[in-house]
Amino acid sequence: MLKSCKYCGRVHDSKVDCGKKPTKTKKRTDIVKFRSSGRWQKQRDIVLDLDHYMCAACRDEGRYNTEYLEAHHIIPLSEDWNLRLDDDNIITLCERHHELADQGKIDRKHLKELIQKRSKGQ
Repeated sequence: MLKSCKYCGRVHDSKVDCGKKPTKTKKRTDIVKFRSSGRWQKQRDIVLDLDHYMCAACRDEGRYNTEYLEAHHIIPLSEDWNLRLDDDNIITLCERHHELADQGKIDRKHLKELIQKRSKGQ
């Protein structure tokens, strides 16, 4: 059946893909699914508790920041999926330090050292 296409403006069979029609819904990636899972939310809460609900980077600088906290994967999920629930790969950071860590302005080695301090109770 020929119809006027609302995407390209031409007349063609309604079953023909003109290339202008947007794809239906995008499939959610495993990472997006994981971030909304109960397993992640539980693990995130465990790590926040381990870090005493404080930004580990701020605490290392001598400040006690308990606002705008986020859980950060030191080795990103896209690099090593198997570390997604590993306590030694997740650290509590404030928004500012999380952004700096994502940009690589806070070295991964330093973040690992902060986790070691957490493990030793410092």
